[in-house]
Amino acid sequence: MTKVKNIAIIAHVDHGKTTLVDKILHYCQLFRSNQETGELILDSNDLERERGITILSKNVSVNYKEVKINIIDTPGHADFGGEVERVLNMADGVLLLVDAFEGPMPQTRFVLQKALEIGLKPIVVVNKVDKPNCDPESAHEAIFDLMFNLDASEEQLDFPCVYGSAKQNWMSYDWEVPTDSIEPLLDMVIKYVPEASKNPGAPQMLITSLDYSSYTGRMAIGRVHRGIIHENMPVCLIKSDNSQIKTKIKELYVFEGLGKIRVKQVNVGEICAINGIEGFEIGDTIADIENPEALPPINIDEPTMSMIFTINDSPFFGKEGKYVTSRHLRDRLEKELEKNLALKMELTDSADTFRVFGRGVLHLSVLIETMRREGYELQIGNPEVIIKEINGVQCEPIEELIIDLPETMSGTAVEMATLRKGELLNMIPKGDRMILTFNIPSRGLIGLRNSLLTSTSGEAIMNHRFIEFQPLKPNLPRRTNGSLVSMEQGMSIAYSIDRLQDRGRFFIEPGEQIYAGQICGEHTRGSDLDVNLTKAKKQTNVRAAGTDDKVRIAPAIKLSLEEALEYIQSDELVEITPKSLRLRKINFKKN
Repeated sequence: MTKVKNIAIIAHVDHGKTTLVDKILHYCQLFRSNQETGELILDSNDLERERGITILSKNVSVNYKEVKINIIDTPGHADFGGEVERVLNMADGVLLLVDAFEGPMPQTRFVLQKALEIGLKPIVVVNKVDKPNCDPESAHEAIFDLMFNLDASEEQLDFPCVYGSAKQNWMSYDWEVPTDSIEPLLDMVIKYVPEASKNPGAPQMLITSLDYSSYTGRMAIGRVHRGIIHENMPVCLIKSDNSQIKTKIKELYVFEGLGKIRVKQVNVGEICAINGIEGFEIGDTIADIENPEALPPINIDEPTMSMIFTINDSPFFGKEGKYVTSRHLRDRLEKELEKNLALKMELTDSADTFRVFGRGVLHLSVLIETMRREGYELQIGNPEVIIKEINGVQCEPIEELIIDLPETMSGTAVEMATLRKGELLNMIPKGDRMILTFNIPSRGLIGLRNSLLTSTSGEAIMNHRFIEFQPLKPNLPRRTNGSLVSMEQGMSIAYSIDRLQDRGRFFIEPGEQIYAGQICGEHTRGSDLDVNLTKAKKQTNVRAAGTDDKVRIAPAIKLSLEEALEYIQSDELVEITPKSLRLRKINFKKN
């Protein structure tokens, strides 16, 4: 029987996880020598490719020195932490990637804490040692200090370490002595990652993921914790409420390379996909039909933010989307809840409005963008932080915020964060850049990224992670500028926009169709202003010098989905259709 080792690759965002998986796949000769594979092979989703980030955890497998290694690639953003928590149960060991220049970052701490709690021993990979001004030795020491602070056991603290550059395709035991391949890393996996445990007895498997095939329907993915699973085997599905459903496995698949192959049986320790089981959810247990025993469920951290999802009822509804009713919206959200564990949904007093809870603006905006591309029309309310009552005191989530920016601009960042009730903990210079650490309420983070990028000319890098709930801080500043609101429906005219340019900045171009109540721009003052942008210049046969100057209009500001969600206030909505993104007032009354 082939030896099986299951490893998860965990790290902060952009520390090189998916690039490293690419190099492992190439080294283990998964592709023909003339095969075009491109970069970031596992980031197959359109959104992942566009944003350059991993959003969903994925499984691949390679064979190295007669050992099958199942590799689980995980996301690095805190907003997608639920994906990491979900899949760590399948791993026997973890590769912890750390950037040699940046060292451990907030998400490094989060994912490492989860791995240590489960009892996994990490192999540390100090990546990007070819970066100028990097300090691999300091990064190694910082990881040791971090693990010590996270109460790692003595065995976990005695971690093996390898240095290298995934992009340059080499790993070495000494960062000053580059090699010509990533073989040292794979040798370390063979040597230090324990073989999948051989627990004999009645079969047991925890469903940690799901896949969907248009031919066979939903497939349950997980690791066999005990016993052997066969095709056509009757089993018992144990739900989270301990109810039991008798069912039967129709087909079994194991991961081979980037795909799956059908097999007759799966041994203990292997990661497999099962077809034929109906009505399962992530966290359910597949157990022996005679002697069913449930495995502990997956623990997922609570959501920290909520948004209102409602149907599109603007004057332009139904013009671009395929799915526009509340039934479509509800069905799609319930389908998402099945696989997105960190997401929750609540019904509201209105049948066409739903409150959706998630880990952050990015987490929810990826869902919204996916729905938009699938042809849905919907409207979203402003993000609201979840307030809890603890011992009779109203408490809000507090996050650790790390800002990396040029030293000359650090004063701006400190001022912006402290205005939002951020508490400066640390300032560390690194070359010509400064690393600032704050504790800040989650409410203060909404809209901070946009303001910070604008004031630092796009130079600032911002990362944050949830720490704890603390008593509610009063009077957090919101957006200081009001809105320019259209008072008529029709086509926007360049003449009207030109005449109103001194009143604010516009979000629309001349010639766009607009409606009454649509937010067309940002007012220079704190109050809202109703404007008529459909008014054309009166035609006369009288001409006078200087009155027919050419219209000079500043380019419209085009907000991205995240920017729009962070920009709106409580009396505003973002209208989202497959082709358009509009801001509007919830209740507009013409003055």
